[in-house]
Amino acid sequence: MRIGVLGTGIVGRSLAEGLARIGNDVSIGTRDVDSLMARDEPDQMGTPPFASWRGEHEDIGVAAFAEVGDGAELLVNATHGTASVAALTAAGAGTVDARIVIDVANPLDFSGGFPPSLWVTNTDSLGEQIQRAFPAARVVKAWNTMTAALMTHPEALADGDHTFVLCGDDEDAKTQVADFLRAFGWRDIVDLGDITNARALEAYVIMWVRMFSALDSPMLNIKVVR
Repeated sequence: MRIGVLGTGIVGRSLAEGLARIGNDVSIGTRDVDSLMARDEPDQMGTPPFASWRGEHEDIGVAAFAEVGDGAELLVNATHGTASVAALTAAGAGTVDARIVIDVANPLDFSGGFPPSLWVTNTDSLGEQIQRAFPAARVVKAWNTMTAALMTHPEALADGDHTFVLCGDDEDAKTQVADFLRAFGWRDIVDLGDITNARALEAYVIMWVRMFSALDSPMLNIKVVR
């Protein structure tokens, strides 16, 4: 499958690497390729510059949003929540009927410092806003509740014995995402239902951030015990 990943940070890189590893044709999209490739310092989170990562993953393409979106069968939104609709618009998210869009972003608001709040919550969500902005797309909310190191490597925590939660309106789209997850080694996948459940997935991130602080480690996730 031809997949476009929007976002060049640690989340976008992790998902691009994982999706390529299981046999997909993956490209990463950005606003300005030349500027991205020219950076030679780690970002504020200590993530190595993209150019050094790309040197180790030459099978993954890099191009402007529009070029990556052109012909992609599936798009992954791994941008900052405030930039998500603009990035997906630039990638032509709504120009192909029934294209799957996996939304990994969170509507985090750091304007009041740390820990962050959410700039949309309770009665709406970023996932729903993306679905409304691109009604021809099939939006699945996924991967937004964990650190990048676990997204395609569940075995890195508790031997993979923990739970992945997703939601979205389209059953076939969720089945495709679940197929990716099983290829990565996820064994326990919970479907919350339609895209309005993105409100819960995004709200959970507020607790995740506080647990990260309390445990001094991002290597955590939930396990649903039946």
